[in-house]
Amino acid sequence: MQRQGSIGGSAAIRIRATGGVLLVAHLAFVAWLTLRPLDVPWVLPPNLHPFAGIRADLALGWPEAARRIAESVGLLAPLGVLLPAVHGRLWAFPLASLVRTVAAGALVSLGILLLQTGVPGRAPDIDSLLMNTVGVALAHLAVVPAARAWLRRRSERRASAAVRQEEATQGRTPTFPRVGIAP
Repeated sequence: MQRQGSIGGSAAIRIRATGGVLLVAHLAFVAWLTLRPLDVPWVLPPNLHPFAGIRADLALGWPEAARRIAESVGLLAPLGVLLPAVHGRLWAFPLASLVRTVAAGALVSLGILLLQTGVPGRAPDIDSLLMNTVGVALAHLAVVPAARAWLRRRSERRASAAVRQEEATQGRTPTFPRVGIAP
């Protein structure tokens, strides 16, 4: 049984399967990147003050600040596209889809932040949680609505082409005029 508003047919299976494989691969890469121990002579204290790390990055100057902020925003940004792809709905309310995706991205980022407390050489940073969540939201807003609209148009064109072909092979369905009730 197919869910209301989900992508139909084999295209749905391919999109969901591809999205699932890419999601698992991306999360494995993120886990490897953020949870492996670092061999450093000292560890910075945890940053639990929002925007303190961003202000410190901005104090470093333009190119270095842009690189650090872009890395933080881009780390979990693919989740903004992969999570809706795994879900597979074409007809989803855009705000609800955004909220679900951003909440899931924030929870993944929070999980990473909590796991980093036990990893040697890693210090949790609340700004990474904020920037990762912003990255998920930006990627979702930039890609998902346009991709869903394109897929909806594509499926509508295919459905109308199938109807036209069926009419051509079977002939047009006869229509009968409405007959009113006799006095």
